[in-house]
Amino acid sequence: MDPFARRRLGRTSLELPRLGLGGASLGNIFNVVPETQADATLDAAWDAGVRFYDTSPWYGRGLSEHRIGRGLYLRPPGEAIVSTKVGRVLFAPDDVAAFEASERSWPNGLKFQHRHDYSYAGVMRSYEQSLQRLRRNRVDVLVIHDLDLANLGSEELVSQHLDELDAGGGMRALEELKAAGLIKAIGAGVNRLGTIPRFLERFELDFFLVALPYTLAEQPVLDVEFPLCAARGVGVIIGGVFASGILATGPVPGARYNYAIANEEQLTRVGQMQVVCERHGVPLAAAALQFTLHHPLVASVIPGAFHPDHPRRNVESMRVEIPADLWAELKHALLLRADAPTP
Repeated sequence: MDPFARRRLGRTSLELPRLGLGGASLGNIFNVVPETQADATLDAAWDAGVRFYDTSPWYGRGLSEHRIGRGLYLRPPGEAIVSTKVGRVLFAPDDVAAFEASERSWPNGLKFQHRHDYSYAGVMRSYEQSLQRLRRNRVDVLVIHDLDLANLGSEELVSQHLDELDAGGGMRALEELKAAGLIKAIGAGVNRLGTIPRFLERFELDFFLVALPYTLAEQPVLDVEFPLCAARGVGVIIGGVFASGILATGPVPGARYNYAIANEEQLTRVGQMQVVCERHGVPLAAAALQFTLHHPLVASVIPGAFHPDHPRRNVESMRVEIPADLWAELKHALLLRADAPTP
């Protein structure tokens, strides 16, 4: 599979390469990444042909955006496609010592507090802050970030922020930016089932950035969510394609599955997948990367990277020839849904 062949994102005019790079790892999500290593990782990605980069103000509280901005700053203008997110505004803490003592999210990120803000002013301020960190005068894609129960913690807050996005003008801000040519696509991030229908009831979106509910390990969005997207011409970008790591590393001790340490059942199931892949001479990571791209809604996958070897391996994995018999065996063994699109 050609990793850099372009696919149109939903009904937009934006065409994305099949393979991009996700920026959460460069915000120190699981590992502290030294600055020199972050720079070397981005250099390796560019040299390998990667031109699509996704990040967020939340990743390392601005750290990922700073790193990606620095990595792309001296590259040829117009070549990189950049996606970032809205929904949080960063600001300096009043009491730095108290903030550092209580900090639990991104403890190795930048020392900024945040507030969720999906209003018109909040979206515009988030966008402007991101441009400064990214050293750019515009980005290609904006994603509504973490507007769901898992991240906000209560149904009351979810409803409140959906209202901010709607009546509070956050969506209007995104539409104005798109109409002015300052962005090319508007999307929303999805970590859990139920988010896509809720957004589509209220908003016209170009795509969803789907992390976790559609990977080689599980495909629950095939029941309701993806058919809704197909009916409305809404595209999909896949984040978390390795299910937080286990589909890249295999079922090794300490492997992560959907952000948590994998349990015995998950380790066993992924181990069975790995055995099938090995029988066909295909690395598990290659099957994981290519699988999601067989769905007609999916325009691109954006695996993370925090070491120069990672983007190089991802490009190599995309080029591995995968026989149709591998997918058939996974389905026969009930390790992959029968209705999951495959060659």
